[in-house]
Amino acid sequence: MNFILATASGTSATGGSMSMILMIVAMFAIMYFIMIRPQKKRQKEEEAMRNAVDVGDEITTIGGICGRVVTVKENHLIIETGADRNKMQITKWAVQANNTANERLAAERQAAKEAQEKALAEKKAAKSKKKSKED
Repeated sequence: MNFILATASGTSATGGSMSMILMIVAMFAIMYFIMIRPQKKRQKEEEAMRNAVDVGDEITTIGGICGRVVTVKENHLIIETGADRNKMQITKWAVQANNTANERLAAERQAAKEAQEKALAEKKAAKSKKKSKED
């Protein structure tokens, strides 16, 4: 509105238009850091997971099919599903989750947690020994 009034009266509104441009640039920067950057990071993680699929891994596809990887090719996987071991060929981009890798990660986290608890218990035992020696 000020721009229209300033133009009609013949005065320059460069200060108002500069602030408007700065606001638009700031909005694009905020949108980039809130939406685009995290999405690209997620895509890179998914691509790394799909490239790390190996023979013997349990996977789940985007269609909900669970199976064990039998063969890994450049762009395709052959998986076994069900008790009768049906084989099917899928593309790598259709892999949603590598269940074997998730289980390994959970086991590593559990082992780290147990090691941390053990170290804490040893510290407490050492403190109690130290106190009993002082008494």
